[in-house]
Amino acid sequence: MRFTFSSSSLFLASIFLSACAAMNGMQERFAVCSYDHAWEAAMEAVKDRAIATKDKEAGLIVTGWLEIPMPGRTFGALQREMGDSKDRSRITLTVKRLNDVTKIAFAEERQRWAFRGGSRLFGWAVTDPSEEVLHDVQTRLDTKLKERGCSLT
Repeated sequence: MRFTFSSSSLFLASIFLSACAAMNGMQERFAVCSYDHAWEAAMEAVKDRAIATKDKEAGLIVTGWLEIPMPGRTFGALQREMGDSKDRSRITLTVKRLNDVTKIAFAEERQRWAFRGGSRLFGWAVTDPSEEVLHDVQTRLDTKLKERGCSLT
C-alpha cells in the first residue's frame, strides 16, 4: 500500500498540530452559575492586565502582552549576561455555556527575549508558561466565582 499526501492534507495536519500546541497548558474551571457571573469573574481575574480582545458573545478574553523583566539571564557559550533580559506574557480566557454549568478555560502564552544568532541577534522565542502566573489566575478566578455565588465542580 502506498500513501500520498496532497498539499491540502499537509495544510490540515499543520493546523491540527498548531491547535494542539496552542492548547498546551490550558487550565479549565467548571462553575455552576449564570454565564454573566462567570464572565464577570473571568474579567476580574485578569484586571491587572490590559485587555486586547473582549467579546462576551463569543466568550473570548485576550490580554495584551505584558513585559516582565528577567534579570540575571545569560546567553552564548561565554554565558554573557543579557542587559535587556525579559519575558512577555498574555492570557487567553474562554467562557462557554454548557448545559447546567459554565466552563472557563485559560492559558498563558509566554515568550522570552532570546539570542537567536544570524542577522537578527535577538528576538522573541516561545517558552513554557509560568506555573506561578497560571496559579495566580486560577486563584483569582476561583475567588471571584465564589464571590458571585458560583460553586465550582
